[in-house]
Amino acid sequence: MPGMWWVVGVVVLAAVFSAYLGWTAQRVERLHTRARSAERALDAHLLRRAAAAAVVAEQAESVELYAAARLALDAEPGERETAENDLTRQLRTVTLDPADPAARTLIGTSRRVMLARQVHTDLVRDALSARRRVIVRLLGLTRRYPRPEYFDIVESALPDLPPLPSPSPAPPVEEVRPVQAV
Repeated sequence: MPGMWWVVGVVVLAAVFSAYLGWTAQRVERLHTRARSAERALDAHLLRRAAAAAVVAEQAESVELYAAARLALDAEPGERETAENDLTRQLRTVTLDPADPAARTLIGTSRRVMLARQVHTDLVRDALSARRRVIVRLLGLTRRYPRPEYFDIVESALPDLPPLPSPSPAPPVEEVRPVQAV
């Protein structure tokens, strides 16, 4: 009978260890998937910002800004960081009127780029941290996922958006009182 408890103990230990391995593998997969999704979202926001910058450049007749925006739109993946940093430097030289709808769009998309970059950086950091764990490296749980890379771009310093004019106030609502039974 005492030998039976050893078998039960080994089976329980094996079940706990396999559950831990499954949880770890799922976490590694989830982190890499989220990092890839964040990279795609950042790319989409960068394209929107470059397109908005091209519109503003056409309105302001700024050849340098338009060229930087076109380079950012047409950049290959290896050249993307440099092109985006050049666009950010050009955007800092332009005076934007927050009342202009195109400028408001550019300011809004630039803020979304910075938020998307921060989310991407956080997820890449988490994925790389998971990759460095000993059990993950020993079992090769990251073999099928490409190593996520940081995307370092300069923070844009665009003006604050003034609040949009509020619509006319709604008419006051009359208070309805319940009828009491007598």
